[in-house]
Amino acid sequence: MPAAIEVRNVSKMYRVYPAPLARLKEILLVNRRRFHEEFWALDGVSFAMERGGVFGIIGPNGSGKSTLLEIVTGTLEPTSGQVITRGRIAALLSLGAGFNPEFTGRENVFLGGEILGLSRAEIARSFPDIERFAEIGEFMDRPVKTYSTGMYLRLAFSAAIHVDPEILVVDEVLAVGDAIFVNRCVQKFEEMRRRGVTILLVTHDVHMVKLLCDRAMLLYQGRTLAQGDPSDVVNRYNGLVLERQRAFAEATLQFVPAAGGERSRTAPLVATQEPLVVPALSVAEPLEYSFRHGDRQAVVVRVELLNEAGEPARAFRSGEPMQARVRVQFREAHPHPVVGIMIRTRIGMEVYGTNTELEGAGPGPVERGELIEVTFAFACRLTPQEYTLTVATQAPDGTSHDWLDDVLAFHVVDACRAAGVANLAARVSSRKLPARSAIPA
Repeated sequence: MPAAIEVRNVSKMYRVYPAPLARLKEILLVNRRRFHEEFWALDGVSFAMERGGVFGIIGPNGSGKSTLLEIVTGTLEPTSGQVITRGRIAALLSLGAGFNPEFTGRENVFLGGEILGLSRAEIARSFPDIERFAEIGEFMDRPVKTYSTGMYLRLAFSAAIHVDPEILVVDEVLAVGDAIFVNRCVQKFEEMRRRGVTILLVTHDVHMVKLLCDRAMLLYQGRTLAQGDPSDVVNRYNGLVLERQRAFAEATLQFVPAAGGERSRTAPLVATQEPLVVPALSVAEPLEYSFRHGDRQAVVVRVELLNEAGEPARAFRSGEPMQARVRVQFREAHPHPVVGIMIRTRIGMEVYGTNTELEGAGPGPVERGELIEVTFAFACRLTPQEYTLTVATQAPDGTSHDWLDDVLAFHVVDACRAAGVANLAARVSSRKLPARSAIPA
């Protein structure tokens, strides 16, 4: 079966002029002198989406995500490359896009449906569902210029998903929705996927990417940095964010006052990805990770999960005492190292995290080559499902020395099932109350 969307080596270039007059000069002058600079919003991006799949695109602002979606939906032409789509596309590219602010919500729904090729009878059959999902009440018959941001979102999203699209393209718009509406949208995405609708989703919510997507792609400065398993792509994105934060902090503090009022330049902290080499240290099993990042001033050399008996384990009973043990070796002396852990669900929801700084259990100053071991002991008050453990060593200001996302996976098992992720071990009792002679109607 052919792919629903094929993006083949797509690039988009914009001409940037220093002033409006420069554009006119470039057109009129005989010598055809160039007055513009070329800005490549996209540079050689390729991917394919199978029918019924959910493909997530993440990346910092300005990476070209929205430009890519506009090219996929046909509202923008690529400079080079090719996009092939197979099926009716419904797109939600920006809040209220395609709405006439003077028309009512009802009128905009019918107008948008007709633009997509639906008859008024087909739209009328779907309208009760659109109205029910949007939940904007009497505002449906008021001009959309009177809507709040949330109302715009509800109506636009509801209209997009109820026109029977074969491909749904959604830009970063769910961020403005409340928790109830976002949860409803997630359920709708799952329903559409079961019906075979292909979904292309741009979002900054990495948890939603892990929850919904079959595959994901990381865009940065118009180029593809990573593509594949959502967890791996999200881990790479988290590393990129930390690298950019560190670069910004380094640029801000590039010159610091030295003694005598002179100014000295600090050395930049550069995140590296070279293979982990720790001399003179025996590690029982190699660390598994999809991406690690940090300046490697300190490195995590061993991570273990231990059960109640102190034995390595990957399965735990709900409520059982467990330990997460982390060994860190320092390549440089450090005055105040911090070691932390984070437990997440399989879809990336953060369940619990802490570190030696928060717990007041830091090791104190360490010397070059020194090895420390940090043990986090707690009761496994989790419901039965799969979880992952992330570990990191940092400086107190948040600078990452070595961060390993989802380095270990473990299961929690229990004879009793409960909803959610926390097992609060509730004590439940019930009793019968005396019957009343008169029961109110």
